[in-house]
Amino acid sequence: MRKTKEKAGVGKGARVAENGLPVVHRRAAGIDVGATFHVVAVHAESDPEPVRSFQSFTGDLHRLADWLVALGVTTVAMESTGVYWIPVFEILEARGLEVLLVNASHVKNVPGRKSDFTDAQWIQRLHEHGLLRGSFRPSDEVAVLRAYVRHRARLVELAASSVQHMQKALMQMNVQLHHVVSDITGATGMKIVRAIVAGERDPAVLAASRNERCKSSEEEICAALTGNYRPEHVFALQQALELYDVYLAKTRACDAKIEEALQPLRRPIHLPAGDPEAKQAPEKPVVRSEARGGRRKHQAPRKNKHDPAFDIARVVAALLGVDLTQIHGFGPNVVLLLIAECGTDMSRWATVKHFTSWLTLAPGCKISGGKVLSAKTRRSANRAAHALRMAAVSVGKTSTALGAFYRRLGARVGKAKAVVATARKLAVLFYNTLRYGISYVDPGASAYEERYRQRSVDNLRRRARGLGFELVTAPSPERVS
Repeated sequence: MRKTKEKAGVGKGARVAENGLPVVHRRAAGIDVGATFHVVAVHAESDPEPVRSFQSFTGDLHRLADWLVALGVTTVAMESTGVYWIPVFEILEARGLEVLLVNASHVKNVPGRKSDFTDAQWIQRLHEHGLLRGSFRPSDEVAVLRAYVRHRARLVELAASSVQHMQKALMQMNVQLHHVVSDITGATGMKIVRAIVAGERDPAVLAASRNERCKSSEEEICAALTGNYRPEHVFALQQALELYDVYLAKTRACDAKIEEALQPLRRPIHLPAGDPEAKQAPEKPVVRSEARGGRRKHQAPRKNKHDPAFDIARVVAALLGVDLTQIHGFGPNVVLLLIAECGTDMSRWATVKHFTSWLTLAPGCKISGGKVLSAKTRRSANRAAHALRMAAVSVGKTSTALGAFYRRLGARVGKAKAVVATARKLAVLFYNTLRYGISYVDPGASAYEERYRQRSVDNLRRRARGLGFELVTAPSPERVS
């Protein structure tokens, strides 16, 4: 690595390398993460052997941390490679080092000779000059909650896979239960499936397990349950049912861990006096005014069998002092996932625009020569953004202001763009609720349509005045008797 020299005029006592870039981090290291070994690079003046390789075993990772601490390294940058970076990140962070997890596309080297050693040196050089930006990494308490929530999502997926296996076994027996029962995991469906596994074959006896709320009659259910109960298919049904019960039990155990992991997130929401953010008005279109004619009462979301066993809305409201389920489209699962993925400290993003950009819900910006080349949103696997998009589709079917916005925009630019725009509005509401404690009150679809109509009329009047005309309201047609 090139020697550095002092150069006046770039900060107080700042080093400047021969390439003219200021040295922002004097004690910086770069790590090229791998599956079996990691290559670590420090500044050439720090050690006679500035680039070293360490195996991925835990003992070697502690020796890596000891070496960096002995050299006085204060900050480390590494690229996110699969899940191999997690042990390195946690061990170095526990030793008091500032660890930056950077996007792999931001540290891509120029074409040429490429090796793990040169990649580590390149990462160290970029980090030394302050050219790398760390990805969002939640606090340790939120990371624990996020691990439990993601594990619970996998358990729900496995339970759904077991339900599919039960349906397949029933179809192989020509027991068309799913045609007369909307959900075979409901009260009626599970009683019938368990009775079949227990050895009952009489359709009339099985149909007697019908719940009073089931829409299909006993005669219809009896006709659907007349099948060919071959032993191999019954065995497959039994195995799938046992796995389904196991996954449900594991999900309930995971719910207890999630409720326990939520407790450390308790914190008061307040802004210091004189904080410039306190005077900054939340970005529109956050709706906080009540609709004329009285405030609409908030209706609790319908309980779903896949929802956590505890009351998320009550627990979150007690911990954070805000009720996120007041926002339309935010059910218990969405609230839990957003808190697990984003945390509760919204000050990690300077403004709401930074937050929506991190979620990849803001328009892109590709400009060359003063011409906008593209404004598409970036592709991302962000789980929080996916949850917001799903909530946007759900809220688009409601008679709310957000639903009216979704339908109006969908008719004009298409459903795909309407989903992203509505998801961004939901993200703005989530950010402002957590950071500023703003309560959300929906004005209703009619109030939104009236406000949109008035805005359109104002625009027409302004354009007419600019062209030297005056907009006149047409008289209402007289009714013909």
